[in-house]
Order: sequence, then C-alpha cells, then structure tokens
Amino acid sequence: MAFSSAFAASPRINPERQNELVHLVRQDCGSCHGMLLRGGLGPALTPETLKDKPADSLVSTILHGRPGTAMPPWKNLLSESEADWIVDRLQKGFPDAR
Repeated sequence: MAFSSAFAASPRINPERQNELVHLVRQDCGSCHGMLLRGGLGPALTPETLKDKPADSLVSTILHGRPGTAMPPWKNLLSESEADWIVDRLQKGFPDAR
C-alpha cells in the first residue's frame, strides 16, 4: 500500500520496504518508545521532540544504539538510507502501520 502524499515514496526505498519499516518502528521501537511513539522506557519520537535534533545524529543513534541504555544498534537490520528514511518520517510525523 502506498502512503498518503505527505509520505510519498522515497526514490531509494520501495513502497513494500517502507511498509516493513513502518511496521518495525511501530512494533519494535514502539515497545520502548510507546506504541504511539510518545515515550515510554525510551523518549518520545514525535516531531515536537525531534525538531531541533540533527538528523545525522538521530540516524547514528538508530544504527549504533546508545551504550549504557536500552537503545540497541539496528545496523544489522537497517541500512543507513533506511535509518535516514525513518528519521525523516519521525521528524514529519510518523505514518500509521498499514
């Protein structure tokens, strides 16, 4: 399924993989960051909380985790462009799972 125009398909990531990434964020990330991404064990991942955070720093956190915290590295499951796609969507308002 394609996203609404607010979440137009990225030229680097096909729509099927985008759906998989949305599911991963909602389920796996949501288990710590809250199912609505408004915080839990981990901080909120809403546009408001991420608006002043550098995207490259957020991508690095996704890929390499945060030592000493519950945030694991995802580099074995995600490419840098996929992590970048996730950060872009989080900063704009993450789409619902399809």
